[in-house]
Amino acid sequence: MDDATWTFERALWRDGAWHFVTVPEDVSDEVEERFGATAAGFGSVRVEVTIGGSTWRTSVFPSKQHRAYVLPVKKAVRTAEDVHEGDVASLILRVVTG
Repeated sequence: MDDATWTFERALWRDGAWHFVTVPEDVSDEVEERFGATAAGFGSVRVEVTIGGSTWRTSVFPSKQHRAYVLPVKKAVRTAEDVHEGDVASLILRVVTG
């Protein structure tokens, strides 16, 4: 894995119909430091994420409330990997450049 890839475990949480994982603060700080200047709309940074056997592309978004990036986890992934609100998932997060 390259130096823009991180592995961590986090619990899923929900805000309305959306499910998220909060990216650890140290990882968020590094993403912001290295890629924040090239962020897209709403400060988003493009990423590729793997949970279990599911890999997809999405974006992480800065959250003032969580003081970290938050990662939306789509329903198809939650269903395929049988993860629900409150469950801890193992994730691989890679920033997508270019």
